Amino acid sequence: MGKDREGKYHPPKGKPSGTTTQKGVTTTNSSTLDQQLEVEDKYDIQADADEIAANVRVRHPNRNVDKGNGRKTPEKKSQSNKNKSVTETFKAESSNVSIDELSPFLSKEGLQEIANYTSNCCISVYIPTHQSGVAVNEQMDPIAFKNALQQIESTLKQRQFDQPTIARILKPGYDLLRDEAFWYALSPGLGLFIADGYFKFMKLPATTAEKILINTSFYLTPLVPFFLSKEYFYLLVISKKQAKLFRADNFGMKYIAVKELPNGVDDVVHFEEKDDQKLFRTGSSGAGEGANYHGIGGGKPDEKENISMYLEEVDETLWKEILHNEHVPLLLAGVEYLIPLFKKVSHYQYIWDKNITGNLEYSDEQQLYRQARELMEPYFRERLNKAKETYGNQSATALTSSVVEDVIPAAYYARISQLFVDKDAQIWGTFDEQANQLTVHEQQEENNDSLMDKAVMKTILNGGEVFIVDKEDMPAQSSIAALMRY
Repeated sequence: MGKDREGKYHPPKGKPSGTTTQKGVTTTNSSTLDQQLEVEDKYDIQADADEIAANVRVRHPNRNVDKGNGRKTPEKKSQSNKNKSVTETFKAESSNVSIDELSPFLSKEGLQEIANYTSNCCISVYIPTHQSGVAVNEQMDPIAFKNALQQIESTLKQRQFDQPTIARILKPGYDLLRDEAFWYALSPGLGLFIADGYFKFMKLPATTAEKILINTSFYLTPLVPFFLSKEYFYLLVISKKQAKLFRADNFGMKYIAVKELPNGVDDVVHFEEKDDQKLFRTGSSGAGEGANYHGIGGGKPDEKENISMYLEEVDETLWKEILHNEHVPLLLAGVEYLIPLFKKVSHYQYIWDKNITGNLEYSDEQQLYRQARELMEPYFRERLNKAKETYGNQSATALTSSVVEDVIPAAYYARISQLFVDKDAQIWGTFDEQANQLTVHEQQEENNDSLMDKAVMKTILNGGEVFIVDKEDMPAQSSIAALMRY
């Protein structure tokens, strides 16, 4: 893949190659994704629509889409809609469906809107995506999404959806597939929610497992960590030459440009001559107002004093600009001898007891975040540990249950205070809320609900707390467990 003069990436051009088929679904590799429109542009012909479906390309945003208007195309043999591909059929269908982006950090109202959406065909797609590297150059993300669209088409055909309906539902997906700019601006994960007349997507801040579910409502459990995560902390990287503040959560961290934060010791401590006397000046660029003069006739202070004044200025600035309203941990990172000095002068009460030591001025931010996140693991587990302790204390009472037949109805009827679910487990079936009738199946069947997902959403929307955890973190030997309100 090459760059033009503006630095934009363009797909490589090459000869057509074949597709591969897995379990009845045609999939495309990177060498075939571009070829159809390449052939169109080169030979000025309209290619067969079935071939387009197998070779959909991500178009350049400046491509002249009217280039072929008025040109003659080879005659095709007539065929029924039944045998046409989705790509061909949707050309004849008008679609005004907007492609909307949703934030993964949904408000309760936003979650309620998408959770309560129902249709005879609600498609939930989750795929891990990439922000850089070979995967981007090789167009692995649009290829994965194209293969997902083909798999969905195949499943809908098996479920007896007619071809025009399939085409109409999937048209916005193929439109998105052609948006090159979209595929070069992704996050670690992507979630898409598709129905007839409905198309929403989320760029997820963390990788999610690849999953496609077609049901009467959307599958939302993979989103729970994003909109339920409340924990965050600050990371202060400090050295004699600079101080940098980051805000970090369970998914990453961002640099915070703090106004007036001193840029090293020399930004706080200066020496000047005045009336034949030596003095040093502080506060010239820090949080202090104006210049503060010290040590008239006393000469230059020692290095430790200089550093202490600098660290005091850092602490004062952080308190004034950021920390005065905070009650979250501040993790310190820097050369080992600076950290106790900062703790000594700081007035912030929530400095974390562990720290990252070393010369970190030029450290890679991702590596630094991984170190910080590992040290902060007890903080992120605190709510879960307290909830498990409460569950254990109540385990001999009627306020706890790990029986599916108890927990699922309790979620619908707003009885659950805290819900624990195994992140790798599923419970399939149906629940008739009016008749209070639960049916559980060992495997997914057509028109089944993910009862696990329903329990999670109902609990959240009814004001309960949800913990999606590894199997070993479950408070009982079950895929689902709950602490009841009553």
